[in-house]
Amino acid sequence: MPSPSPRAATATTARRGLSRDEAARRLAAQGPNLLPGGGRKSLWRIALGVLAEPMFLMLLVAGGIYLALGDRAEAMFLLASVLFVIGITLAQQRKTQRALEALRGLSAPRALVIRDGVEQRVAGLDVVVGDLLVLHEGDRIAADARLLDGQLDVDESLLTGEPVPVSKLPGEAGTLSASTVVTRGVGVAEVFATGASTAVGAIGQSLAGTREAVSGLQRASRRLIRLLTVSGLALAVAYFLLAWRWDGRGLLESVLAGVALSMAILPEEIPVILTVFLALGAWRIARQKVLTRRMDAVETLGAISVLAVDKTGTLTQNRMRVAELAVDGEHFAAMEAPVLPEHFHALLEFAVLATPADPFDPMEKAIQDTGQRWLRGTGHLHAELQPETEYGLSPDILAMTRVYPHGTPDCHLLATKGAPEAVADLCHLSESARAAIHLQVQAMAERGLRVLGVARGTWQGGAWPASQNDFAFTFLGLVGLIDPPRPEVPAALAECRAAGVRVIMLTGDHPATAQAIARMVGLGEHPQVLTGAEIDALDDHALRTRLDTVDVCARVQPMQKLRLVQQLRHGDRVVAMTGDGVNDAPALKAADVGIAMGERGTDVAREAAALVLLDDSFASIVAAIRQGRRIYANITLATRFVFAVHVPVIALALVPTLAHWPLLMMPVNIMLLELLIDPACSVVFEAEPASDEIMRQPPRAPGASPFAWRNLARGVLQGAGVASVLLAGYGLLLAHGGDVARARTAVFAALVGGVFALTLANRQGMPGAAHNPAHNPWVGRMLVAVLVMLTAVIAVPFLRRVMGLAVPDGRTVLAIAAMLVASSAWLAVMRRWRHDPALVRRTV
Repeated sequence: MPSPSPRAATATTARRGLSRDEAARRLAAQGPNLLPGGGRKSLWRIALGVLAEPMFLMLLVAGGIYLALGDRAEAMFLLASVLFVIGITLAQQRKTQRALEALRGLSAPRALVIRDGVEQRVAGLDVVVGDLLVLHEGDRIAADARLLDGQLDVDESLLTGEPVPVSKLPGEAGTLSASTVVTRGVGVAEVFATGASTAVGAIGQSLAGTREAVSGLQRASRRLIRLLTVSGLALAVAYFLLAWRWDGRGLLESVLAGVALSMAILPEEIPVILTVFLALGAWRIARQKVLTRRMDAVETLGAISVLAVDKTGTLTQNRMRVAELAVDGEHFAAMEAPVLPEHFHALLEFAVLATPADPFDPMEKAIQDTGQRWLRGTGHLHAELQPETEYGLSPDILAMTRVYPHGTPDCHLLATKGAPEAVADLCHLSESARAAIHLQVQAMAERGLRVLGVARGTWQGGAWPASQNDFAFTFLGLVGLIDPPRPEVPAALAECRAAGVRVIMLTGDHPATAQAIARMVGLGEHPQVLTGAEIDALDDHALRTRLDTVDVCARVQPMQKLRLVQQLRHGDRVVAMTGDGVNDAPALKAADVGIAMGERGTDVAREAAALVLLDDSFASIVAAIRQGRRIYANITLATRFVFAVHVPVIALALVPTLAHWPLLMMPVNIMLLELLIDPACSVVFEAEPASDEIMRQPPRAPGASPFAWRNLARGVLQGAGVASVLLAGYGLLLAHGGDVARARTAVFAALVGGVFALTLANRQGMPGAAHNPAHNPWVGRMLVAVLVMLTAVIAVPFLRRVMGLAVPDGRTVLAIAAMLVASSAWLAVMRRWRHDPALVRRTV
């Protein structure tokens, strides 16, 4: 059924809204337009969370034992170390929290307001009482407001639970609530309440405990940590009994040995890696003009194998221009000629009448701009006319009709535009006339033009008919519009092909237009085009088969996208899809990664999507995929490093007891190593640049995981070699009458150097210019930290005594050098033997 057309356009131009200065003053007085929520975690809460970790509980136990033994120096060092690590963790958590808060600020709903007489988009949290909101279909209302002009249908199910949209008219019945959604119409409303003062603000209190969504990787890591924690504690208890009963050590010394082993086993860095990498990764992706709304999308980005994208605005510039008019076989090049011939006036006149006066769609904006250019002063522009009703696009009729008063009260003028075949059908043209129009459309579409048919008609009567088919129309001609491709798209498409990501164009355009644009951007490996009509005619199996052979889907309606996404996801494919309209929301939710348009998209689409494309550019999507692969690869490398570095620590804590050697690793030693290991895995690897090969390999398998046995086994094997070298060195030093303190010094220094060597061994790719430390400044900083740490623990008497070390002599220095050379040689052999250029693909 038709709906009354809003008159917001005139209101928009007639109202000036608040001035920018006044809006700033009100924002300072009223505060941001935010609903009550969870807020930031306090430093105290973060600190308590850190202390609850098993590693720090073990450190506190060890500190208590040192106090019981009367060794206050060791106890104070451990407790000071705990405070230092808490400080590091607080800094990391704050950095992560700031990144998340920045993302939340970006993802807050945006509002179109009138300030100083100009429409402008502002963040929803900057809306103040007195602002004039300009509302379109699909917008989420930013604050409680009163409708001044237009007519809206609003989905208020958030408040009422009723799924039926409610009609809103200016006046007392036109109250609009924050967070509700405009489902139809255009209007202007004045804000009277923001933030906690809104109707939905009271509901917001219940959201205070809402937590961030946990990603699949984070869930998997927590399972792994629980398993290792239980196993580590069991082994620690067994080791305590072994040291006490079998090795004859004292009770408290045996407890310390068990604590040291449990600390060595627990890879508590894994949760830190995932939290930091995903949060900072989302922040880095935002710098590529892609906003992450759900954290799990960051890890899914690298697995995308199919990318279904809109043509308009994503592959093209979304700057439509009327390029050509066609009437009775004659063509007019609108961008070249200085004067519009009279023969084309009626076509352009009714194209303008069939378009809203203040359109949102770029194509309709182009028609209005062209009408203003060519028809001003001719009597063919009718700014004074306001539509009485309109018929929108529907799945059955791809055309829209606007109805205007025409003389007497029961006489009406009709203006229609839409798909040429739909308009020709409404005009009930003969087969020969339709064939002639089809040939014209085909020729224009092959030139890359999007073609619309235009018709006029009249209607006399009271009640409106139920369908546009009941009107009588006269076909006027064709309007051809062009939207040039974005210049960066061909290179981005080539990068997708090299990365094994298949790209499919989805568009409502004519098949020939879609093919022409596909050829321009280099998307033309499969010449066939799948149309919306064919999609409806095919069953699911046949549709999946056809989708394997096409790159372009034309005349696609929004609701057909959901079915396309569902069929594309068969066969373990990971599908990303772009969309901008209200009707795109189901498909965006169904896709593995839904990507909403930030510039032209509706709030409904943005909230249904996992990502929001801030500049609507296809190249930004490809950049986000590249970042997603880098993030996942770096998580894989950091995880491997953690398991590699824990193996020698475990071995050096366990084997001396079994071999009846003096204890080598105690909690203080392990605590000092943690000061290197934590930043290495959470800072150095997070900043690691992408491998040169990362976008020249297929997407990783959907079931791939950084915790897969292949990756963990490589880490364990790396660490086992280093552990063997260090244990052999320790044994030889003891066997040849070496001092225990100097032997411990040699092994500990070699182990600290081994941490740095393991860091280098697990960076991206093979050694070379593309992966030298200059490309990751944190590698050099870590080397400085290693040297400073070794110098401090050996040169400072207090630290040397606490750590059980000694000033190295010449023999000790030679032993350190020999162990470092042997460890590095082992890691180099491992790196070349097991080097896999398809790093992302093979971590399964």
